[in-house]
Parts: sequence; structure tokens; C-alpha cells
Amino acid sequence: MPAQQTRAILIERHGPPEVFVEREIPLRDPNADEVHVRVQAVGLNFADLLMRGGLYDTVPPRPYSPGFEVAGVVARVGSDVSDWREGDPVVALLRYGGYARDVIVGAKQVFHRPASLSPAEAAAIPVAFLTGWVCLFKCGNAQPGETVLILGAGGGVGTAAVQLAVRHGLQVYGTAGAERKRVFVVDELGATACFDSRGDWETATIRAVGKRGIDVALDSVGGRATKACRRLLAPLGRLVFYGLSDVMPGKTRSWLRVAMAMLRMPLIHPYSLIQPSIGVFGVHLLHLQAKEELLRPALEEIFHGVQSGELRAIVDRTFPFDRDGAVAAHRHVHARQNLGKVLLAE
Repeated sequence: MPAQQTRAILIERHGPPEVFVEREIPLRDPNADEVHVRVQAVGLNFADLLMRGGLYDTVPPRPYSPGFEVAGVVARVGSDVSDWREGDPVVALLRYGGYARDVIVGAKQVFHRPASLSPAEAAAIPVAFLTGWVCLFKCGNAQPGETVLILGAGGGVGTAAVQLAVRHGLQVYGTAGAERKRVFVVDELGATACFDSRGDWETATIRAVGKRGIDVALDSVGGRATKACRRLLAPLGRLVFYGLSDVMPGKTRSWLRVAMAMLRMPLIHPYSLIQPSIGVFGVHLLHLQAKEELLRPALEEIFHGVQSGELRAIVDRTFPFDRDGAVAAHRHVHARQNLGKVLLAE
């Protein structure tokens, strides 16, 4: 019997969005503890752009497909899998490979998808909301009444983190580049204020919170922004670092830009944390597979919040699930035009 195949959008070489190609690739059978998911929608994350640009370290040899989160239906299950059946609506988390019509994933990486959500809505939730949840509540230990600063509050993780923080009773401040994003974060998501990320948002934050300072800062930018976040922290404040968008502001990588971004980052020695009494965390959601006992109930709670209307997937735009759609979607995110999540969907 000939091997099954699936269609995938691949990175064969690094460069601008136009380097994407679409190919038929072999699709292996699921192992005993794996599930075959037929993909209907895939969420884009900034890390996808870094992968395409050659700035992401944990990737397989090229060619490969990016994509961390998918929504679809179960097509086949391995012999030891009892929790899933053919036709079940699911979402799944992957280390890579999501820009494909079919994926084979471990059963522990698969989660129930509420039937009330479209595939695009469901694919917009896992990475953004789980990243926000881990940053705020596991690393940041955010408590009701505390202040939180969320950089990039108009992006995928940003809009999710703002909602989670507001729901938890936090006083939320954000940054965003476009005025429409800043208005949305305050008027629609409930943040106390949202400052212009292209301006002096550090001074604006100081004016807003005064001597109290920031209890939890979520930093997806890096560079000078990380230094500013650290200066803003109150005693016992927590800086949670989960991205470095400053290294790739354009469509292609620049090693000079990477070097400059890294040089602008503060060098944090453990001793330097003692006097200000602050803490620093780093988060990479896709390296937390060993914490399934935390992530699974957290995502179930998030989906419950979405179904009840307390939380919502902020979908900026959906592009066709093909090579041209992927190129256009990456251009859109590079231009920082998205408010919330960008997706590829049927």
C-alpha cells in the first residue's frame, strides 16, 4: 500500500514571506500513543516569523512546516489511545508542523474543542491564552488588586493576557503602537490604560501608577523594553519574559539588528535582584509538555470562560489555508497590523 500523503506549507530556505512553498509530503501512521488530526485551522504566532527568518533555535532540519497550534477533527488514533475517536473536534499543540492539512501528535498534546467554536476561533486560543495564563499566574503569581503591565497588549498573547488579568481583578496597563489598538484594549478589554509603544511609555506608566510600581510585567519585546520593565517593578515585582520581537522588526533577518537587540538587553546577575527584591522568569509554552497536569485544566477553564462569554478569542483576520495565504498572513503580522490573532483556515 502506498504511503499516505498530506499537503504542507514549508520553509525550504530562510527569508521573507515569499520563501514559503507548498508541497505534498509523506504522512506516517500514528504510533500507539498518537493521534492523527485533520487540520481545519492553524494559528499564527510571532515565533513562526522568527522560524521563517532563521532566528528560532529549536527547529528540525529544513524543509519543515511552522505552526504551534491547530484545530480540526480526529482522523485516526493509535492502538493505545482510548480518549479520542474519529470525528472528535479537537485542538492540538505542536512544537512545529502545524501548517499542514494533517498532523500526527501525541495524545497528550490534544485537547477537546468546544462544539460551539469554529475551527478558527478554537485555533486562536491555545497558545495565546495558555501563554498569558502561565506568565500571569504561574510565573507572575499575580494576585487580585496588583498592577500588571502587558507589552504588545494588542497582539495575540497580549489581548488574551489583558482579558485574563482583568477577569482576575488586576489593574491592567498595556502598550500598543496603533491608536485603534490602544482604544480597543481599554474600551473593549477593560484595561485601565494603554500607552503608545512607540513613545515614552515608561514615563506614562510611572505617571499612572506612581510610587506603587508594577507588580507583574509581561515582556514579549526585549531590548530596551526589558530594561524599562525592570525599572518599573515594585518591590517583590516579577518580570516575565516570553518573546524577543525586537530582533525582527522587518520581513527578513538582520544579524546586526539581532546583535543590537541582544546588547540592549540587561545582563541580569542573581545578586542584582536582591536589593530591589525582584524576580525574573522566562517562559516558552511549547517546552512545558511535562506540565500537562497544569496546562490541560487551565485550557479547559479558558474554554469554559470563552463559552460563558467572560473571555473571547480576538480574531483579527483569517487567511486562506495555502501558500499564498501564508505569505499574506506573514506580511500582515510583520506590518504589525493585527489586532489579536491571525489564522490560516479552510
